[in-house]
Amino acid sequence: MQQFSLCFRKVKKDCLKFIKSQETKVDKFKNKERMIKSFLIPLCFWISKKADKKKPYFVGLAGGQGTGKTTISSLIKIILTKYFKLKVFRISIDDFYKTRKERINLSNKVHPMLLTRGVPGTHDINMMLSFFRKAKSRKFRRLRLPTFNKAIDDRFHKKNWYDLKVRPDVIIFEGWCVGAKSEKNNTLKKNINSLEKVKDQKQIWRKYVNQQLKSKYKNLYSQLNCLIYLKAKNFSLLQKWRLKQERKLWVKSKVKSNSKIMSRGDVINFMQTYQRITQNMFKNMPKYASIIFNLNSNHQIKSAVYKSK
Repeated sequence: MQQFSLCFRKVKKDCLKFIKSQETKVDKFKNKERMIKSFLIPLCFWISKKADKKKPYFVGLAGGQGTGKTTISSLIKIILTKYFKLKVFRISIDDFYKTRKERINLSNKVHPMLLTRGVPGTHDINMMLSFFRKAKSRKFRRLRLPTFNKAIDDRFHKKNWYDLKVRPDVIIFEGWCVGAKSEKNNTLKKNINSLEKVKDQKQIWRKYVNQQLKSKYKNLYSQLNCLIYLKAKNFSLLQKWRLKQERKLWVKSKVKSNSKIMSRGDVINFMQTYQRITQNMFKNMPKYASIIFNLNSNHQIKSAVYKSK
C-alpha cells in the first residue's frame, strides 16, 4: 500500500491535468483520485510485473461505447511511463478503420450497412496484423500508424499519423470490440433491434461481421497478453454515455460545417449496429477477460476482479 501511495504522489499532477483536458463545463469527472489510487495504480503494478523488456507486452482494453476507454488507457500510459519508466504506446482499434472510400466499396460489394464504421470488417485488419507482427520483431523499424478523425468519418492526413520510433515495452490496444468472440450461427437468426429487422432481413451483414470475428480478428486478439474489460450495467446506459461523448466531440470540434458529428437519432441508430456484439460481450467477456472493472451508473469504477495471476 505504501508503494501505491508513493506512486500516487508522483503521478497525481499529470493524471489530474490529463483528466481536466477531457472535461467540458457540463461534463466533469467525479471521484478522480479514488479511480487513480484504488484501481489504476494497482493495475499498473500488475502490468509492470508482467512487462518483458525484450518484447512488447500487449494489453487489450475493451468496453462498450462511452465507458471511458480513451481516458483510462491514457491514464495507464501516464502512470506506467512516469512511475515505472516504461515505454508505452497506446492506440485504438478505431484508428485502423478503413477509409471512407474503402467502406463505400465494401458497402457496394457486400452490404450497405458496412458503410457505417464500427463493426468487425470495417477495420483494416491486415494493417493491424502487420502492426502486431512488426512491433514484436527483433529488428524493430520505425512505424507509421494511422489516426482516425471521427468528426469527418475518415482518416487524418498522413502527416498527422502516429510515428513510432522506438519499440514500446507496453502496447495498449483499446476498442469497444477488442477481444470479442463470434457467436453461433443459430443465434444470428433472431433480430435484436429494429435496424437488423429492417435493413438486414437476409442476415447478410450480421453473418459477414460474425465471420470476421471468427477468422482474422480471432487471430489478432489471440496475440494480446492480457485483456481488461470495462463492464457497464446495461446497453441503455451505454447509449446515454455515448450521447454524452458525442456532445463533448461537438464542443471540442473545430470543423462544424462539414462535420459528421451525430445527432441524438444518429447515435441511437449507430449504436444499434454495435448492439449484438456488445450484448454478447456483456455475457461472455467476464468469463475470459484477465481483469474486469465493474462500472456503476455514474460512469465510475466501483470494483475490480482480477482473474489472471
